Amino acid sequence: MITCFIRYEIDPFKMDAFTEYARNWGEAIPRCGANLIGYFAPHEGSATTAYGVYSIGSLAAYEAYRERLRNDPLGRSNYEFAKREQFIRREDRIFCRLASAPHGGLIQR
Repeated sequence: MITCFIRYEIDPFKMDAFTEYARNWGEAIPRCGANLIGYFAPHEGSATTAYGVYSIGSLAAYEAYRERLRNDPLGRSNYEFAKREQFIRREDRIFCRLASAPHGGLIQR
């Protein structure tokens, strides 16, 4: 299992557009095969940094998921919405694996 962390730099004056974008992914991402952890908008501190986080089985599964997302009607329209409204200034992705498992069963000494 890998987790994708997407860091967005967004226009702070277009927070409503980013929120709509995030809600749309809340429907499309799970339908296309990834486990959506969530989209996170600025609340305190930076007004321009937001995150999207989801997990998927492997990089191969990620490639198949991305193809399904490109062909999904809501996915396609959400990409177009972001392009048209230009509320995303920058987007970076990093893929991580959980290194602390099983963190619930660790014993402190």
